[in-house]
Amino acid sequence: MTHDTPHVHHAASEGYTKGADTYAKGRPDYPPELAAWLKDELALGPGKIAVDLGAGTGKFTPRLVETGAQVIAVEPVAQMREKLAAALPQVDVREGTAQRLPLDDAAVDAVLCAQSFHWFASRESLAEIRRVLKPGGHLGLVWNVRDARVPWVAQLDAIVNAREGDAPRYHTGEWRNAFPADGFSALEERHMPHGHTGSAEDVIVTRVHSTSFILALPPEQWAEIERDVRALIASEPSLASCDVVTVPYVTYAFRATRID
Repeated sequence: MTHDTPHVHHAASEGYTKGADTYAKGRPDYPPELAAWLKDELALGPGKIAVDLGAGTGKFTPRLVETGAQVIAVEPVAQMREKLAAALPQVDVREGTAQRLPLDDAAVDAVLCAQSFHWFASRESLAEIRRVLKPGGHLGLVWNVRDARVPWVAQLDAIVNAREGDAPRYHTGEWRNAFPADGFSALEERHMPHGHTGSAEDVIVTRVHSTSFILALPPEQWAEIERDVRALIASEPSLASCDVVTVPYVTYAFRATRID
């Protein structure tokens, strides 16, 4: 069965529909420094309205709630919206896409895209985001990315990337082609190193399985990937036979401001 949603890439629609129950389990949280970035660089706080665009099951959404801003979560995949609404009943959860936001003109102070902008990186999406932002409002782009400067992480990424097909990814850099964008300032960039600590099962195996295009694969193809991932864990001294491991990450945060 396919799960086609207009404006949503098939790997996201199919994978996240199948994997809504387990999507967030193996994914890292965000570094503490991000709270200051949201407050100082995106000017979020009480009295402000923030949109979590492509919110998924709400992994990032609590970071916005913690600012004290009113939060609207926009997500096209029904199964993901259901999980988010159940977990965060205080959040206004709406169906929508980056190309068709369920919001009025100049209605919000910030739009955040966490682990999502690469799926809809286009001039059309940016024009729609600009439409709903107040003058001087901010667009924030956030990605948690494994630190491939570590050799075993680079090997893990190679296993995953070999199966990406036509799925948009942060690492390709193609999302940058949407910039510079009319009506927005130049992108400002921040890097925040951190780690994801837990069992290898959770922070490596389950995290790989939660990747959209891997969730969309038939079970026998996932089994091949799992064998490769477990073989890598067994061969790496810093991972093998360890009850707790840390996967190094870098959070990349970008800001652009609506200008007239």
